Amino acid sequence: MRSIAVINQKGGVGKTTTSVNLAAALAATGRRVCLMDLDPQAHASLHLGITAVDDEPSMYEVLCGEASLAQARRSVTDNLSVVPANLDLAAAELELAGEVGREMILRDRMDDDTESFDYIVLDCPPSLGVLTVNALVAVGEVFLPLQPHFLALHGLSKLLRTIEVVSRRLNSDLRLSGVMLCMYESNTRLAAEVSSDIEEFFEASQCSREFFRGAKFFDTRVRRNIRLAEAPSFGQSIFQYSPESNGAADYQSLADEVIAQEASRIALSARVAA
Repeated sequence: MRSIAVINQKGGVGKTTTSVNLAAALAATGRRVCLMDLDPQAHASLHLGITAVDDEPSMYEVLCGEASLAQARRSVTDNLSVVPANLDLAAAELELAGEVGREMILRDRMDDDTESFDYIVLDCPPSLGVLTVNALVAVGEVFLPLQPHFLALHGLSKLLRTIEVVSRRLNSDLRLSGVMLCMYESNTRLAAEVSSDIEEFFEASQCSREFFRGAKFFDTRVRRNIRLAEAPSFGQSIFQYSPESNGAADYQSLADEVIAQEASRIALSARVAA
């Protein structure tokens, strides 16, 4: 099982769109996928037409110990499930602040879950608080969506520092394994220049920073596409709402690259074992 946290403390970079549509694309290939919504805004849940009402357990009840992941999980399609969020999750930041081992709560809940998945994708809030740290402790991988403009690098060093600290102190298995560009406009020189700068930054840093050595800068560029912006209002992934759109093609291509990582790892493990 691959567990992936999709994070960026900067809002509006395509984080939730990527979490939802990557999960949907992976599920469409026959993989069993669980999407966990850790954002109090609950946009990932709403994107898939799921609303966590007062009498139904959500991620808030899971983190507060009032429900299990199995009790909160909802089925979206045959291979895709979601653990929804609602605004109550905002209170979890305060309520968990005084808990001993608060960073480990989600990991413990996931360890207790008996359901088997090929992928678990966590949509994290646009912050570096308790909820995001819980996600980083619970998963093995981080995907980082970025926009191709110069502000994309603003705050990036702080984000990478947070991931690195969690990797060193709380989760030695944690790795930044993928970086993708969203809202890409291929007809602008700025997008090409910033893309090149970001790629060079990560390539140069890999030698000195163990936690993202081997991270893949995905070839897929998720183009700016109005259909991607429209899909959430219909409670559908891009594959349900507009399967012939550029957005669907791009996220299918991204999913293919993510799946290809599996083959690369299996081949590497076989060489090491030999």
